[in-house]
Amino acid sequence: MHPFFAMSLLFGLTFGQTASLCAPSEYIIHVEKRECAYCLAINTTICAGFCMTRDSNGKKLLLKSALSQNVCTYKEMLYQTALIPGCPHHTIPYYSYPVAVSCKCGKCNTDYSDCVHEKVRTNYCTKPQKLCNV
Repeated sequence: MHPFFAMSLLFGLTFGQTASLCAPSEYIIHVEKRECAYCLAINTTICAGFCMTRDSNGKKLLLKSALSQNVCTYKEMLYQTALIPGCPHHTIPYYSYPVAVSCKCGKCNTDYSDCVHEKVRTNYCTKPQKLCNV
């Protein structure tokens, strides 16, 4: 193997992890229940950003551990609960949501993340909106 190619490959694998731009990012979640009078707009943080992945076209040349398909995911998170205003007494007016404290590039964990890319859904309210700053 040509020394320049080997050094370029080593540099790319090493620099790839440091060039990842995965961090907590501000996000607004819109929450509404059919029974409640208002839609709640919640300011929170999610993990978002770019993580280096490695193309599997070179799988015969590289070790399996070097062929990762990383996503920006939670390193640390906590859950907070908000009260949805305008709910009748027979309805549970609470909504719990995750707050990203720190993020990392890693494998997608289906215990707390949706790892399947779905059709883009709109994030909006159909009812009058109340803002929740937590």
